[in-house]
Amino acid sequence: MSILLRRNSSQLRLLQRLGATSTEITRLASDNNTTASTTSTTTTTTTTAATTTKTSSSTSKRVAAVADADIKKSVFISQSNDIYTNLALEDWLYRNFDFSHHHVLLLWANQPCVVIGRHQNPFTEANVSKLMERGITLARRNSGGGAVYHDPGNLNCTFFTPRERYDRKYNLNIVTRSLFREWAIKAEINDRDDIVIANKKISGTAAKLGRPNAYHHCTILATANKLHLSESLVKEKANYISRATASVPSPIRNLADVNRNVNVQQLLSAVGYEYLRTAATALEDGGSTQTMNQRGFQLINPTEKWFPGINELRANFSSWDWVIGKTPKFTVEKELELKGNESGMKLKLNVEVEAGLMTKISLQLPQSEQLVPVVTPLQGQAYNEKNLNGIMDALKLVSTSNVQQAMNGSI
Repeated sequence: MSILLRRNSSQLRLLQRLGATSTEITRLASDNNTTASTTSTTTTTTTTAATTTKTSSSTSKRVAAVADADIKKSVFISQSNDIYTNLALEDWLYRNFDFSHHHVLLLWANQPCVVIGRHQNPFTEANVSKLMERGITLARRNSGGGAVYHDPGNLNCTFFTPRERYDRKYNLNIVTRSLFREWAIKAEINDRDDIVIANKKISGTAAKLGRPNAYHHCTILATANKLHLSESLVKEKANYISRATASVPSPIRNLADVNRNVNVQQLLSAVGYEYLRTAATALEDGGSTQTMNQRGFQLINPTEKWFPGINELRANFSSWDWVIGKTPKFTVEKELELKGNESGMKLKLNVEVEAGLMTKISLQLPQSEQLVPVVTPLQGQAYNEKNLNGIMDALKLVSTSNVQQAMNGSI
């Protein structure tokens, strides 16, 4: 299946074709500071300056009045494989475009990375220190859901619509229908809105619902490195006490395990064409006639020249404050055994972490619930597994007699 590609050399003509109004184009081209200020907000109901003057009720009526035949569809293909850039592109489109007459499917792939949900704790989902050692990027997206591993063998799909047109089942059916049409692969959608084959997961899902826009995105495993995937999602052996959203582990499968002819480029083409040939608001196959009436496949270059303000968004997504500092407050406990002349002694290290920093470090003594503060220059520093184990190694040098004196002094 060949891929039809359209590229417009003028960024302003591109923006107009994609759905931005002339007012938005002028604002985005002339005022990056305004764009930057809107990107600093993190609420799930973010709206752009162009839509704040419209009430949600009037917007709902306007969207509802748009006939299916008046809605055009495009498939955008990101030319970046950098996770922070693609997250910034996704967020830029969500914030700045009018999708009332133009629905968009963004297709993108990344170099190896682990992507966690907005409200997750990266340290309960992966060993962050080992990710860095292996050159695997850690990122936090702006939607909820669980942690996922991306590499070039994984295709990402983001479906953009107005909030009123949001339909997760419709989107997932686009994927399953494309798999059956292209390779006769029968996939199902389970109760968690995962796409599965023989109860093994090939796609996970998450969404962001705001005003006036919404998006639903999912991953599709085609030829991902399953060994790296499993190794990347293994956390440090410690007890994490956290209220952050936890991922639900599931057995996974590559589409290539079902049909060895599947690859990411063919998958991109199959999903894109299925999207274009399907009516905008119902799972009705319009065939080639429907496809030719749409705006087709478009290569998207996510740069500042094309999307003014995207660099600011990328800087935010790649910042320590967002990736780590956004982690909900948590406590980590790890057992420590000191060796003495006659017998050992088991203690428990307790570290409280807030905004990614180790605020309190203490030891729980044997047969006691009392916590004894640990004096270390690492207090107030960033939490990671290396620093945790560094504290453990230093404490192992403490003699059991010193601990016993502390215990006696506390009685």
